Amino acid sequence: MPRRRVHLVPPSLAARPADAVDADVERGLADLRDELGVPDAFPADVVAEAQSASTAGPLADLPDATDVPFVTIDPPGSRDLDQAVHIERRGTGFRVRYAIADVASWVRPGGAVDAEARRRVVTLYAPDGRTPLHPPALSEGSASLLPDQDVPALLWTVDLDADGAPTAVDVRRARVRSRAQLTYDEVQRAYDDGTADGTLALLRDVGRLRQDAERARGGITLPTPEQEVQRVDGHWALVSRATLDAEEWNAQISLLTGLCAAQLMLDGRIGVLRTLPPADPRDVARLRRAADALDVPWPDGAPVGDVVRGLDAAVPAHAALLTEATTLLRGAAYVAFDGTVPEQAQHAALAAPYAHTTAPLRRLVDRFVGETCVALVAGQDVPEWVRSALPDVPALMAGGDRRANEYERGCLDLLEAALLTGRVGDVFDGVVVDAHDDRTSGVVQLRDPVVRARVEGTALPVGEHVRVRLAEASTARRRVRFALADQPAAPAGAGDADARAEG
Repeated sequence: MPRRRVHLVPPSLAARPADAVDADVERGLADLRDELGVPDAFPADVVAEAQSASTAGPLADLPDATDVPFVTIDPPGSRDLDQAVHIERRGTGFRVRYAIADVASWVRPGGAVDAEARRRVVTLYAPDGRTPLHPPALSEGSASLLPDQDVPALLWTVDLDADGAPTAVDVRRARVRSRAQLTYDEVQRAYDDGTADGTLALLRDVGRLRQDAERARGGITLPTPEQEVQRVDGHWALVSRATLDAEEWNAQISLLTGLCAAQLMLDGRIGVLRTLPPADPRDVARLRRAADALDVPWPDGAPVGDVVRGLDAAVPAHAALLTEATTLLRGAAYVAFDGTVPEQAQHAALAAPYAHTTAPLRRLVDRFVGETCVALVAGQDVPEWVRSALPDVPALMAGGDRRANEYERGCLDLLEAALLTGRVGDVFDGVVVDAHDDRTSGVVQLRDPVVRARVEGTALPVGEHVRVRLAEASTARRRVRFALADQPAAPAGAGDADARAEG
């Protein structure tokens, strides 16, 4: 999914002394890492193997594609660059070249780096840094698509017609060289001031066509702002982020590649898909009833994807409906297959089969998908080290994703509690975005600061502005709890049997 721009929270919103917040966050993050078993430093044998591989340089026999002027587009300061893009006109259509870091060229199957990657599964992100999937000598050095560095890559070439539909797909190993490392903000400014040209101008054209194709297929996108932890004037703060067009269009190239990878593997009857079952009709019916209750228009015959895509999270009723719409996107999984195509191969949010293949420096499964696709396109047998690992990949990814989600959620919960400690009794403005069936507990989204937490009361007014009083803020429990301001709050510690509200 696309990355998002960060809007900094005004420093005045942090009522606690910044040093006190920092101390609580540092202690809390250490406890969270212990609780979830987040890996620490790489073992010595892993570091040694990675450093040895980084100096070997698997470039000698690769076809030379360094004449293609690739660029990367990532958040500022990124070093683990998985993807580089180049787009050109081809008749009435387009040719998209997408270079993906060739991790398998650096990682020996069965070696120390491979074993450690299967233990870590994904790169983990926290306010105080990353826990990378691969040692930095590779992920931030020789294997990364850094500018002006010759790097082995899996070079995808996808030809599109005038409507942005694929007409030909190829992937093979090549030596590539990125010309520039761009940020989303830089690319967006080029669009805004009219200076975008070449690949950037065509990225916008192709991105829009691919968005149109996704809508036509019946894909579902939730335009929901997200919380993020950032440093403001050297201290921790919560921020709200909204999607840039540049991010969305860039993400469409990654999605296009994943769709092509999935189709190649289905045709070859071997691989790993990222699946999502179709929305339960009962959930769609519930969403329609919620739209009626919230007075959100749902035109006759309008697909659910069109309705959800048109929501504005800044509108209270829309924010509540977006929260309800998350029930449509439950049950994502990885499915491996060899010989028999899975019965449920679709990713419902994309309304098509899909695979993860464009982030191999940061996600384990992508290395196996990439190798499978290279072999299939070349008409060769899928390498045995890939084929033998396929049955284990879904379980590895499920465990890694679960830990990553718990880690991210725990970090946000911790910072919310740290920023609000000492403010119990204070009153805030917010919107009730969800409520349990009895409407005595639910979720409130505050305007300032950017906090999303449990709220208690009687007859919670979903989709309406409310005034809420802070009833509890505990860094030890990573818990924040509010009550409607004109109703008494339950004592701290009440409701422990309920799951902590997402934050």
